[in-house]
Amino acid sequence: MKFSIKKEEIASELQLLQGIVEKRNTMPILANILVNVTEKEIELIGTDLEVGLKTHFPAQIEEAGSVTLSGKKVFEVVKSLPVGKDVTFKESGDLTMQITSGESQFKVLCLPKEDYPQVPEPKFEKKIVLPLNKFQEMIDRVYFSITQEQRYYLSGALLVLKNGSIELVSTDGHRLAYTINTIKDLKVEEEIRVIVAKKTLSELRKFEDKSIEFDFDESNLFFKVKNKTLISRIIEGKFPDFEAVIPKDNPNTITVSREEITEAVRRVSLFSTERSKGIKFFIEKNEIKLFSSNPEMGEARDKVGVDYKGENLEIGFNSQYLLDFLSIVKTENVQFEFKDSNSSVLMKPEVEEETKYLYILMPMKL
Repeated sequence: MKFSIKKEEIASELQLLQGIVEKRNTMPILANILVNVTEKEIELIGTDLEVGLKTHFPAQIEEAGSVTLSGKKVFEVVKSLPVGKDVTFKESGDLTMQITSGESQFKVLCLPKEDYPQVPEPKFEKKIVLPLNKFQEMIDRVYFSITQEQRYYLSGALLVLKNGSIELVSTDGHRLAYTINTIKDLKVEEEIRVIVAKKTLSELRKFEDKSIEFDFDESNLFFKVKNKTLISRIIEGKFPDFEAVIPKDNPNTITVSREEITEAVRRVSLFSTERSKGIKFFIEKNEIKLFSSNPEMGEARDKVGVDYKGENLEIGFNSQYLLDFLSIVKTENVQFEFKDSNSSVLMKPEVEEETKYLYILMPMKL
């Protein structure tokens, strides 16, 4: 195997693979990427058995071949080379990759391609195409409330595709984020409901283009942007009935400046306990009083003017969960809809945006 390519052209491809290759040494081969060189192009593949990425691109090819080498080390080598330089890769069948550029020379030990796990091959026959910027905006709105815990079916977001719309939902049991976008050109034979892994969503945020092609089989999801295909194992399990969780009849509505409530929550949360991050809202006519206390530090109070004419309420929240919502919304004002001190609160932008967004937060006992 032997090929040459500009440093920048291969560095950008190797960088995307850094989020895929396995950092832990459960299987040493998973820290490697598979390099397939044909007469026409280079193909790089990385996988951790759950998420995989394939990318292909042209180069000056002298000799075809296949081998695997450390994804992290080869990226560090290429990144260290001077801008604008050509880089030559040569493997002579002894499982050693020689990388040269100018006077710089490196030898990287390889592993045989036969040891590398097979990555599923997509067909993209369903012709489902989504606007990438809208899809990434939706990912941003649900990403932070995906759980890190053992309930496997909550370790991703539920993707729902219908004729004319796309929905994305995530929950960690304490809060739920829901977003929907109208895609007039979207046509599907029947409704699609699949759970997309958090790592997959993270990688999709890095792609750049106008559209993304989507396909799936019994076990895997496929996302294609330009020369890159992301492969993700479907998360098995039944996602919670999110429609039943969204409150329909919360009678008390608060409208408040997003910037003012954000800054007040940030200030008051400085004295919340490290474990609970809890702060209290005392909601009265046209104002919210905020309070937190920590036996080891002291207490904090603040007040924000709001548009509210309902009953007085006292309710506790995890301040970080509040800030997660407030930091992702772009409208000038936000709305909180309450039922009572013990029921979930519905939060949303005051003005409905093109991408509709709802955030449901359970209160805390403080």
